[in-house]
Amino acid sequence: MMAVVTVAIAVQGNLFAVVVLGSIYSFLMATALVALDAVDVAMTEASVGAGISTVLLLGALHLVRGEEQKPRGRPWLPLAASVVMAGVLVYGTFGLPGFSDAGAPIHQHVVPRYLNDAVRETGVPNVVTAVLASYRGYDTLGETTVVFTAGAGVIALLRRRRRDRRDGDVR
Repeated sequence: MMAVVTVAIAVQGNLFAVVVLGSIYSFLMATALVALDAVDVAMTEASVGAGISTVLLLGALHLVRGEEQKPRGRPWLPLAASVVMAGVLVYGTFGLPGFSDAGAPIHQHVVPRYLNDAVRETGVPNVVTAVLASYRGYDTLGETTVVFTAGAGVIALLRRRRRDRRDGDVR
């Protein structure tokens, strides 16, 4: 279903349809992440990808009120670059271990260390919290900074729009 939605996005000329299909894609991705037992990532995908992003894109679409313009020429170079990049990514997957392979390096080195040493090294009794807050603390800080900055940007845009309407300058 995700592939069908992706093709539908690529062929659409109506920007509203693209935004709605993008939201559907995000919900499908969240569903796939739940099936992979990554519920925390699925919740983030659903809330940010399908929720906030859709609202922001619909708001931006309301401001520009338009259809996608037709390209002046044929976009062969971007198409070729996309096909080459897709090929490189697919080629890169051939060297990865199989899904849930017990002999994968992550299961031989990283996972045992986290399960055996997390409480002693971090002082946090919950292994998931120890990984997110201690081992991956800078990564988590970066993620929260991005979400905070996006929220502050939305608030700044909405406040400016409201102020412009009060002054009689509606854009």
